[in-house]
Amino acid sequence: MSATPSVPLRVRLRNDFEVVVAGLEAMLAPYSDRIDIVSTKVGENGGAPVDVTLYDTFGLTQADGEEIDGVIDDPTSGRVVVYTWNMQEELVAASLRKGCHGYLDKSVGARELVECLEAVGRGDVLVSGRNGLPLSARDAAASAAPAVGAWPGQDAGLTAREAEVIALITRGFTNEEIARMSYISINTLKSYIRSAYRKMGVERRAQAVRWGIEHGAG
Repeated sequence: MSATPSVPLRVRLRNDFEVVVAGLEAMLAPYSDRIDIVSTKVGENGGAPVDVTLYDTFGLTQADGEEIDGVIDDPTSGRVVVYTWNMQEELVAASLRKGCHGYLDKSVGARELVECLEAVGRGDVLVSGRNGLPLSARDAAASAAPAVGAWPGQDAGLTAREAEVIALITRGFTNEEIARMSYISINTLKSYIRSAYRKMGVERRAQAVRWGIEHGAG
């Protein structure tokens, strides 16, 4: 993955949260000679054709859900790369089965992400933990894993994992649904919720939903 293409790779960033898309755009900005961000319209398919679409799963269903299907089926998306904290084998398998060309751990740095996108653009299929790519610690250490980009509630001290839980709460999912979608136990989920509520200064779910809407997590 060392060769740099002479023509910048056209990349679309996909997520339903403006702050997440803006964070990805800022992270990739220093590599504008290699990555051309063609479209960052939040939550939209279509538009100018691109070589690669980077699909950030923050606040969305994972690769085994339906939200990514429209992205994959969109002929303007090019090759689709999933960008996520959730590295469970069943999710990796689901994404590859659907036709994704990459499944990357969100702990990768900006330079490595650019190299991975370029490799996918050349036709490679990359998965963190394979192809010589690193895989960050999971489970108990996940909330402390290095995070890149931006997310709703970051200014309030929410970790990326806590923010994602609050985003799903704001969208109306139950604890059981969130735990299933995030591939974590109910106890781990409740730990994230307690920590997030404390940082947000709320005590009840309705307050958390209102806070989420006011801070861009809805």
